[in-house]
Amino acid sequence: MSEEQAQQLMYQMQMLENYFTELSRKEESLYGMLRESTLAVESIKSLGEKPELITLVPLGMGSFVKAKIQSNEKLILNLGAGTAIEKDKDSAINFLEARIKELEVAIKDTSTQKQQVVANLEQGKQQFNKIVQSPKNTN
Repeated sequence: MSEEQAQQLMYQMQMLENYFTELSRKEESLYGMLRESTLAVESIKSLGEKPELITLVPLGMGSFVKAKIQSNEKLILNLGAGTAIEKDKDSAINFLEARIKELEVAIKDTSTQKQQVVANLEQGKQQFNKIVQSPKNTN
């Protein structure tokens, strides 16, 4: 292989490394959303344990207000793009559990993509090593 091919291979490897970094960030974000969703389901389930619950609601900048939560109230779920929907407790849990399954699939897909990128990087390193060793063998 020529020097031009070696430079092209290095460029491809850099692009793969950047892609791997993006996939890692995406995976980290997905895990964060998964944790948040799981905690939300647990919190919603615990709402029905007591007829009335007093809690603190954050207002921002470390300010809170006491609030009463009644178990018979409906929940507001954010659908994204500035849209929200009101659902009862069971419907909200079902909705969130469906989102959790979607997140788990997305995490699995992202992990598979990362594994493919790692395999491509390893293959690129082996090709680069052959290029580097090739002139030494011909001398």
